[in-house]
Amino acid sequence: MVISPDDYRRQAGFKRSVASRIGRIGSPPLSGPITAYQTYDLSDPALVEMMRGGRIGVAGVAVNEKQAFRNSTFFRAMSLIAGSLGMLPIHLMRRKADGTTEKAKDHPLFNVLHRKANSYQTAGQFRSHMQLAALLDGNAFALKIRSRGAVRQIVPLPRGRVTPKLSESWQLTFEYDRMNGGKVTLPASDVFHFRAPVSLDGLNGIKLLDVAADTLGLALTAQQAAARLLTKGSMARGALETEQTLGDEAIEHLKASLRDDYSGANASDDWMILEEGLKAKLFASSARDSQLRELMQGEAEEVSRFSGVPRPLLMFDETSWGSGIEQLGLFFVTYCLMPWFVIWEEAIWMCLLSETEQDTMYAKVNEGALLRGSLKDQAEFFKAALGPNTGYLSQNEVREAFDRNPRPEGDDLPRAGTTAAAVQQEDIEDAA
Repeated sequence: MVISPDDYRRQAGFKRSVASRIGRIGSPPLSGPITAYQTYDLSDPALVEMMRGGRIGVAGVAVNEKQAFRNSTFFRAMSLIAGSLGMLPIHLMRRKADGTTEKAKDHPLFNVLHRKANSYQTAGQFRSHMQLAALLDGNAFALKIRSRGAVRQIVPLPRGRVTPKLSESWQLTFEYDRMNGGKVTLPASDVFHFRAPVSLDGLNGIKLLDVAADTLGLALTAQQAAARLLTKGSMARGALETEQTLGDEAIEHLKASLRDDYSGANASDDWMILEEGLKAKLFASSARDSQLRELMQGEAEEVSRFSGVPRPLLMFDETSWGSGIEQLGLFFVTYCLMPWFVIWEEAIWMCLLSETEQDTMYAKVNEGALLRGSLKDQAEFFKAALGPNTGYLSQNEVREAFDRNPRPEGDDLPRAGTTAAAVQQEDIEDAA
């Protein structure tokens, strides 16, 4: 480990400063040693933790974000959750005086949530970024930029630089550590904040990397063991044994025979003719080798438990994909994404709407895109919804679900016990 002269001078100054504070300069020797700083051995995992900013688990491996995302199961889980939140639109809704609802397209916040969050991010990119930050850090923070009294942009704040604080008078503020140095206190009215569902203090969510550090560390150790097996371990299937002594010419002849006559896919079922009393002996895999795959599979299952994503959606389960795919999608939305939907909706209502607007407006995540089944299932559903006796949807509502333009006569609900011809004739008579 090479230390530059500037670093050496800073460390020496630090030691002198600590020594002066504890009274060792110009004072009698103390009875026992005083440790003012902690030293690390170069092979100490704690040093790696300090330098990389990672989390050290039971495997003694420092796990940071870069290493965590190299775990295919963890990356798949994070991309599924963050991608799903970025894909699903969030609409700003308004509750009218007659009890009906409508999309508040005339409100400036509608475009911020639905189309463009800021000058460099679309609404989907903003949601994916914030969702991933909430998963990894437990919290997600963004700065609200107002113009003419309304929120026009939401700009994500740098990760790891915002700390929520609650004063003795129960006033919430956010301490922001600026990139160019210095700290500033931001009022709650300027910050859009939401956290992970589980929290120990009510302000900060639990970081997924902290709770999954042991699992990710063991998975990384298993991958490293597999890499050592491939690069330095023996990959031979077996050995040829004999009690006789083979000369160099016999050995070379045997190697050439194995290479020319018994290599390739065509020789998979051939029988070898051995000479000089040779006997074939297969290598038996050790218990350690056979358990390596089980360990990697077990750690993948642990990642599934931490993230809440169903096993088959993480692409490592042997469950066949068929009629159960719809149930998997329902499970994913209900038990994994639904808590995040509620968190997003409540955070938008609480942080982005004024007290007056909170009485009549709210945010709604449209999860229908994830719950749609096959065309056959949708046809059966809308057939029942448009039924003559139990119909509760109009034609235009069904057409809107498929992004089709409404029809002039499609806003009326179907009338029970009538046919289309009878309804048309009745309309003609009413018009006359």
